[in-house]
Parts: sequence; C-alpha cells; structure tokens
Amino acid sequence: MKYTSLGRSGLQVSRLCLGTMNFGPHATPEESFAIMDRAHEHGINFFDTADVYGWQKGEGITEKIIGDWFAKGENRREKTVIATKLYGDMGNGNMDGWPNTNRVTALHIRRACEASLQRLKTDYIDLYQMHHIYRNTPWEEIWEAFSILKQQGKVLYIGSSNFAGWHIARANEEAKQRGIMGLVSEQSKYSLLQREIEMEVGPAAEAYGVGVIPWSPLAGGILGGVIKTQEGQRRLNDQSKLTIEKHRDALTKWEDLCEAIGEKPADVALAWTLSKSFVTGPIIGPRTIEQFDGSLRALEIEITTELNEKIDAIFPAFKTSPEHYAW
Repeated sequence: MKYTSLGRSGLQVSRLCLGTMNFGPHATPEESFAIMDRAHEHGINFFDTADVYGWQKGEGITEKIIGDWFAKGENRREKTVIATKLYGDMGNGNMDGWPNTNRVTALHIRRACEASLQRLKTDYIDLYQMHHIYRNTPWEEIWEAFSILKQQGKVLYIGSSNFAGWHIARANEEAKQRGIMGLVSEQSKYSLLQREIEMEVGPAAEAYGVGVIPWSPLAGGILGGVIKTQEGQRRLNDQSKLTIEKHRDALTKWEDLCEAIGEKPADVALAWTLSKSFVTGPIIGPRTIEQFDGSLRALEIEITTELNEKIDAIFPAFKTSPEHYAW
C-alpha cells in the first residue's frame, strides 16, 4: 500500500480511503466486517464515515457497525485513521422536531462528537469533518468549539466537505489568526464527469495545504463501464440513466480508450484522481469483497502525459480561476 500525508499534517493515510456509506443499507454487519478486515489486509488504514450514514434518522447505524468492528480487538482501532462527519439532523425519538440537533454550532458540535464517540466505541476521532458549510455560525464559534474538543483529546484533526474554495480560504485564515491549525482536508465530489473543483477548490486546497478526498470518483458507477455492460446499467437510478444519455458519446469513447490500454474503466478513473497533485486519496465505497479487491488495481496504473491528454480530450479540464473567465 502507498501512503501519503493528509494535507499539510504529518498524519500518514493510505492512497485509497474506504468509504462506509453502504454499511448497513447495502452490506450487512458481517459483510461490512469482512470488507474492513480485507482493507487492513491490504494496508488501507483510512476509513471514512458520517453520523447520518445508515439513513435512519438519529441512529448512526454505520458508525455503530464500525464501533462493533473496533470492539473485536486485534488493534483494529489503532491501525485505523477514522474520519467521521457532522451536520445532518440527528434528532429522533422525543428530540424529533426540536432545534439544535443539526448543522455546525458549538452546541451541536459538542453533542455530535460525544454521540459519535459512543457509537464508534472509541475515545477519539482522528479526522472530524463538517459535512457541509453552515453560513449562519461565525468562524470564531466554530473554531472555539473544535479547539475545545482537540484540547480534550477527543478530536485530532479537522476537515471539511462540500466547501467552496473561498470557504477553505476563510476557514484557514480565521484559524491562523487564532494560532490553530485549521482545516487539513476537504471532501469534494470529483470525477471525470464533474471536474468543477479544478477551478477553485483544488487550487485553494493546494495553496493552504488541505488534502482533497474525492467522493463519488466513479460518478455513481457511471465511469465504471456502463455502456458496454448491461449489468452496470441495471444498478443505476433514473437520474444516472439520464446522465448516461447526456454523456453517451464521451462515455463510449472513454470505454474504448480503457479497452485499448487493457484496463477496466473504474480502475483508470480512480487512477486518474490519484494522479492529481491536490488529491490525498479517493473514497471507494464497495458493497462486496469483490468490488473492494477490484479497486486495488488503480494503485498500479500510471496516468502518463499521453494518456492524460487523451482523457482530457474526452472529458475537458477546467482552467483554474480566474484564468477560466478572466485574463
């Protein structure tokens, strides 16, 4: 396994990040345990989750599955860099409908962290991420709340998800004024079909030493070879099918290119994200052991200058801002 620093931090994480969103809804606890064990067998130490995963309000089902796996011992927790997220509404039962059970406020940060620690059966979170930007809370409140958690040893690093480039800049400038580290990572939707972050998020992240962790690097499976395989198409929802029709010509050329170099489209798509200088590692979200094993090939594929030019011809790159719209 190849490892890299998480942003400008000294924390070493695997170049592939195991996404756990399928744990619970699509993979049983036993299947989830097997996937996490296989990840460790291959040296993947970076796992990503969120308190809302499992999609039953307030239950934190996916975190509970990971916590039960940690509880099996054999240094599972110590070998894992666990990243989780807060923002979504976790109010259920007699808290349903009450305020302060979601978003990013000092109160919810504290409550959400304590709840995630209990579900994960651990006393600290390696990377605690804001799932979305919350514009109504001032940064002095946010950074004070996270600083308290860090002082208590409950959180080690702070990250963001779905932030704009200027959000990353503002967050880290505010942190700098307080003499604290600020954001070390940003999760962004990034794939060959959605390259907009190359304009501002990628350059901002690189400038501030924030490692980008792409989510949906296969565009919901669309880049995995859906034109030539009926099996891939059967799993897609209606929105994905519309996307395929919109990009059918490009996707056909994409699959032809991958066939010509003798590689699977999904593996090349992951390898392409790994080739970007601002990327720490893409999130893979396998439902089965077989899907997990298939993802490992991406670590061995070299995206040469010639191959990158061919890919850009199919899926055009974005110029960084302001070059994209000014000169």
